[in-house]
Amino acid sequence: MTSPTRIEITAVAQVVAGHTDPVDDFQGGVESIIRMNEDLPLETLQGLQDFSHLEVLWHFHRASPTDVALHARSPRNNPAWPATGTFVHRNHRRPNQLGVSHPKLVRVDGRDLHVTDFDAVIGTPVFDVAPYFPVMGPQGEVHVPSWVNEMLTRYWAAPDQGTE
Repeated sequence: MTSPTRIEITAVAQVVAGHTDPVDDFQGGVESIIRMNEDLPLETLQGLQDFSHLEVLWHFHRASPTDVALHARSPRNNPAWPATGTFVHRNHRRPNQLGVSHPKLVRVDGRDLHVTDFDAVIGTPVFDVAPYFPVMGPQGEVHVPSWVNEMLTRYWAAPDQGTE
């Protein structure tokens, strides 16, 4: 077996406004700002304002390598949901601790990308930003196990909605 490929990447932006703490639910209703690095020419954002959504690759920067969990476990440790492997979860316990989100782009203001429905927190390094192209999204019918929708019922609810 060959050794794993290693790459070094540099953040192109940082989250400077929005959610302050990582939480499992209530990610909606907050405007976040992704601030692009000053060393990037402004023209790298030209035309981005014409899109409704972005694809953002970011790092779970508050997680520790000791948080990585390479085994099957129940999502959110809820025994009502089946034990599933590391690559079935979309959290910081993944080996590279990377997240992918598809926030709604509200506006572009200079280097600031104002977005909503973004689940990264202030201080998060952003490694890539791209417009979301629906034609490059999933093809055909998309399906997930029932526990996914049950678990994420309140994921995009506003923080002030609280729990029941």
